[in-house]
Amino acid sequence: MENHPTLIAAARTGDIAFLQSILSDGVNVNINDEKGYTPLIIACYNNRLEAAKLLINAGADVNAADIGGNTALMGVCFKGYPEIAKLLVESGADLDLQHGNGGTALMFATMFGRNELVKMMLDYGANPDITEFRGLTALDLAIQQGNKEAIELLDTQT
Repeated sequence: MENHPTLIAAARTGDIAFLQSILSDGVNVNINDEKGYTPLIIACYNNRLEAAKLLINAGADVNAADIGGNTALMGVCFKGYPEIAKLLVESGADLDLQHGNGGTALMFATMFGRNELVKMMLDYGANPDITEFRGLTALDLAIQQGNKEAIELLDTQT
């Protein structure tokens, strides 16, 4: 069974009891829906920390990406969920993966003013020198967005 919509739905709502039940039945924790989302990507994007922990403990791939190349870490850096970002990184998420246009989790945090996450990604060792498809770095994006705090954080990295 490649797609299990109830697993994706339970991840979206954070239904821990149902997730535990269905995972104990041996369902593939790394299934994808039509957009390539895994249960972990969905749980993280919807700020479901406990569901994310459960899925990771059940073997979810923390570096899985949707069809656009977006990972759970990119999603939480876009949305601004530092607790989940910490969980993902400490569970082995690759800080420097790039999506289809070359963006990274650090770039998402920078562009959307998630400066706590900019600092966290840098503290964990994210590479600020990676460029996206236009040749821009996270610092370039911070300047473009007028994100003064991120500019200061990133400027000390170069």
